[in-house]
Amino acid sequence: MIHVLDLHFQEHPGTIAAFLVETDVGPVLVESGPATTLRALENGLAAHGYALTDIQHVFLSHIHFDHAGAAWRFAEHGATIHVHPFGVDHLADPEVLWKSAKRVFEDAMETLWGEMRPIPSAQLHACADGESVAVGDTSFIAHHTPGHAKHHIAWQLDRVLFTGDVGGVALRGGPAQPPCPPPDIHLDDWDASLDKIVALKPEVLYLTHYGEIRAIASHVETLRRTLGEWCRWVESHLPGTTPQALVPAFEEEVRAQLQNAGLGEDAIADYEVANPAFMSVAGLARYLTKVKLV
Repeated sequence: MIHVLDLHFQEHPGTIAAFLVETDVGPVLVESGPATTLRALENGLAAHGYALTDIQHVFLSHIHFDHAGAAWRFAEHGATIHVHPFGVDHLADPEVLWKSAKRVFEDAMETLWGEMRPIPSAQLHACADGESVAVGDTSFIAHHTPGHAKHHIAWQLDRVLFTGDVGGVALRGGPAQPPCPPPDIHLDDWDASLDKIVALKPEVLYLTHYGEIRAIASHVETLRRTLGEWCRWVESHLPGTTPQALVPAFEEEVRAQLQNAGLGEDAIADYEVANPAFMSVAGLARYLTKVKLV
């Protein structure tokens, strides 16, 4: 049984999820959310009869704060944290991760994400590509899926796939968007990861931002198209200016796309909370500068 737990990030419901999976040996989590949503996560678990201390396995798609920021809390109670090999050192010593995020979020770090404590190395399990992790009779298969981040895993449970951010953002029935924060965006890798996801033939995608996707082909098609469009937009506007200067115009571009898709102001505000436009400008500009040498 899979339950979507709404973490009510920044008082915006339906923007960040964690997933409770009930197994024959107890509950596990896919994603932890940030530390600022621990109370909402605790309430979500309680609604299904569980406490934080009942969680002995946490499967992370990647180590960004909105997905992994609270993993340390479960480790304090003995949980094993399953993560990409590139993420292990950063969770064992999050100082570099914190400083990198602070360059993006500046003074909003504490408000958005809260505390991130080190996790003992003995409780961090580095998962190889294709590795199967058994929890009782339930097996989670790790699929390395870079593109959004080099330390990204999509977790497979039978015909279900928990896609983290490589599967995009889609809120309130709105269109798929690619979250493109620095520093690891790579469009060719992302495209290959989407090919990998499609080839697995899942019946359901679970997006951390947010919930179930069953119309998988159209979702992936929209995600690919929007990723290309956003990259071309930044590429065409970047010469002669700075990424920071492009943010207001890009925000208007994204707003127009969402309005054209029929979304109202509340839904548009939720998209901006889940996938801030300034991050995608920064990430795509960095990608273009490194890879395409704009």
